[in-house]
Amino acid sequence: MEWYHQFGKTEFVFIGLFILGYVLYISRMIRISRILNTGFPAIVAKVVLRTLYFLLFMVALLGPLMGNATKEVQAVGKDIFVAVDLSQSMNATDVQPSRLEKVKYELRDLVKAFSSDRIGLIIFSSEAFVQCPLTYDQSALNLFIETLNTGLVPNTGTDFGPPLRMALSKLDSDESIPSQQKSKVIILISDGEDFGDETSDVSQEIKNAGIKLFTLGVGTQDGSQILVRGVPKTDSDGNVVVTKLESSSLKQLADETGGQYFEVNDRRDDSSRLINAISQIEGELRDSRQVDTSSNKYLYFLVVGAVLFAVDHLFKFKTVKI
Repeated sequence: MEWYHQFGKTEFVFIGLFILGYVLYISRMIRISRILNTGFPAIVAKVVLRTLYFLLFMVALLGPLMGNATKEVQAVGKDIFVAVDLSQSMNATDVQPSRLEKVKYELRDLVKAFSSDRIGLIIFSSEAFVQCPLTYDQSALNLFIETLNTGLVPNTGTDFGPPLRMALSKLDSDESIPSQQKSKVIILISDGEDFGDETSDVSQEIKNAGIKLFTLGVGTQDGSQILVRGVPKTDSDGNVVVTKLESSSLKQLADETGGQYFEVNDRRDDSSRLINAISQIEGELRDSRQVDTSSNKYLYFLVVGAVLFAVDHLFKFKTVKI
């Protein structure tokens, strides 16, 4: 016979307490019987009965595996593409230690929260690139997240269109049936400075495809300077550039697609709310197979033990006769 649970510290503690309690109980009843000069066969009956149902409960707790059974195992999950803005404005320090470093920290939590889902990573500024395709490999994802920096993409402005179109294309390439599109998610992370003119068209395509789009704004309304090699960035007129969170474009994008907008800055952190919103989305059935497994027969031992327990407490025995 095999067991679903193995003997551990908890089981040994219960057994030890049971033995100690009954040693004290038997000693007391024997002492009383000798004082009153009576026999104690009823005591033996009580001990046997209680020991029996205690052992049955222990066996049920351990889960005896006997015989064979067929069990259906289903793999259910979501596809999540995360598009991260790597324009130079993400180096701003109005969110400590910087906007990008804060994003990297939150992405690690997101990857951990959706370990059973496929996650992909897209990086962008004015152009978009697939940094990591959809994968279950958390180690690979965390490695790609760790290496994110603004030098990975051309820094000629920010355009939401290319990353959204790329994410839509990759998610659509699976040829899922329409009902399964609802288990596909795009997360757009940026400080909101969008200079593209195709964003509205792509957002409509995402909405029509039934794919959920969540936007995460990173930064503050006050903003901060952008440091390039430790020196504040200046415009063509020599003025120091100050970048601020432009939440309106991200909010509009979320509204147009039926998604939600979240924000991360020095006073607000909606990362947990974002994770919770994605968790509410039902995953699609990816795989289903039948596997042979041993059947857990704990119920039989539990029922017999419960019957003996009821007998012990419903029917009283005189343990000492005077």
